[in-house]
Amino acid sequence: MSSSVDAYVESNRARFLEELEAFLRIPSVSTLPEHRADVARAAGFVAGALEAAGLEHVEVIPAGGHPLVYADWLHAPGKPTVLCYGHYDVQPPDPLEEWHSPPFEPTIRDGNLYARGAADDKGQMYMHIKAVEALRAVHGRLPLNVKFLIEGEEEVGGASIARYVKENPEKLRADVALVSDTALYAQGIPTLCTGLRGLIYFEVDSRGPARDLHSGLYGGAAPNAVFGLIELLAKAKDAGGVIQIPGIYDDVVPPAEAELESWRRLPFREEDFLRDEVGSSALTGEAGYSVLERIWARPTFEVHGIAGGFTGAGAKTVIPARATAKVSIRLVPRQDPEKVSAAFERFVRENTPQGIATEVRVLSASPAVLVETDHPAIRTAAAALEEIFGRPTVYIRSGGSVPIVGDLSRHLGIPTVMMGMGLPDDGLHSPNEKFRLENFYTGIRAVASFFERYAQAA
Repeated sequence: MSSSVDAYVESNRARFLEELEAFLRIPSVSTLPEHRADVARAAGFVAGALEAAGLEHVEVIPAGGHPLVYADWLHAPGKPTVLCYGHYDVQPPDPLEEWHSPPFEPTIRDGNLYARGAADDKGQMYMHIKAVEALRAVHGRLPLNVKFLIEGEEEVGGASIARYVKENPEKLRADVALVSDTALYAQGIPTLCTGLRGLIYFEVDSRGPARDLHSGLYGGAAPNAVFGLIELLAKAKDAGGVIQIPGIYDDVVPPAEAELESWRRLPFREEDFLRDEVGSSALTGEAGYSVLERIWARPTFEVHGIAGGFTGAGAKTVIPARATAKVSIRLVPRQDPEKVSAAFERFVRENTPQGIATEVRVLSASPAVLVETDHPAIRTAAAALEEIFGRPTVYIRSGGSVPIVGDLSRHLGIPTVMMGMGLPDDGLHSPNEKFRLENFYTGIRAVASFFERYAQAA
C-alpha cells in the first residue's frame, strides 16, 4: 500500500469515526416492523456515503422487503472488477438491561467502539467505502473497477438480495467479491476465512387441545403443546451432541488432513475459549472432534427459543394449546439444504408425540461455502494482509453463515475474498457488541492495499 494512502487514513481518523458513529446511531433493526423507517434511513446513509466517496450510479433499489443500495466506478479498462458486499441492517439489541451503554449510542471504552452493528456489519462494510475514498483522494482514480451491493435484510435471511443477484448477473458481473463480515483469528493475526457453514432456519409449530385447558381438570389426559414440542426437539440430538435426524451426516466430508494440521498450529487454547468466549462451566459437542472441527466443519442442530403457554408473573395452571420453536441446522460443504430440510420435516412427522399436531416452516436456507486458497484474488488478499500486519496470513473457516457468498458463487460464478477485521469476542448478536477501533482503520488500509495489489496482479 502506498504511503500516501496510509497518511490519508491517518489524517482522517477522527472524521471517519464521526461518520461511523452517526451510522451506528440509526437503529436499523430489520426484523422489527417498528424500525422500518430506520432501516430506510440507514439505506439513505449508505447511498450518501457512497456518493461522497466518489462512486457513481448510486441507487437505492426497492426490493420487496428492505432496499438494496448499488453503486459502481468502472473507469479502469483492462483491470479486474471487485464486487463489494455488506449489510446495513442489525440484530435487535435485547436484552437492553445487559448493555453497559445504550446500544445505539456509540461509546468508546478500552479502544473498542461499542454499539449494535459496530462489527456486524456497519463498521466492517464502512471500511470498503473509506478505502475507495482514500484511493480516489490520493490518486484521483481507482486502480481497478468496483461495484457495491449493500443489503438491509442479512439478519432476516437475505431473500431480496438473493433474488436480485439471480436476476441481474450482467449488472453485477465481476471477477471476485469482497466481504468483510468475518473475524481475525485473534488480534494482530492477519486472517482470511475460506469456509462458511450453511444455515437452514425453521419454525416448528405444535398444537394440542383446541384451547388452553385447566391442568387440574385435564392434566394427565390432555396433550400439552409445549411439552410435546420439547419432547420432539429433545429427540433430535442426544446428550453427546450427535444429531439423531436420519441421513444428516450422509454427505458430510471431513476437512483434508493439511487443513486440519493448519488448524492445529493456530494459537488455540480450549480453556481460553471456554472462559473468554463461551463463559459456561463446560463445552459440549461430539466426542472425537476438536473444538475447531466442531464449530467449523460439523453440522449442528440448535433450538433458539420456544414460545407458548403462560410465562407471566404469578401462577396460571393451564395446559397450553399452542407452542412455537425457532430451530436451525448449520450445514457443512456438500450438504444439500433441500435434502436436509426434507430429512428434518420427515423426522418431525415421524416423532411428533401422540395427540400433538406439528407444522414445519422453512424461513431461510443457504448452502455451505468453501473457497480455494490458490485463486489469484485469495493469494493477493493474503499478501495485502501480510504487508499490513507484518506477519503471514492464516486461513480459517467460520461456523457462521453469510448467505450472499453462496449466491455469488452460484449465480455469478465468482469466489469471495472474506477479509474480516472483527474479533471472536466482539459479541455479535449479543449485548455489548463491539469493534476494535484500530481494526477499523487497519481494515481500511488492508482493503486499499488489496485493490492496489489485485490491479497489478491481474
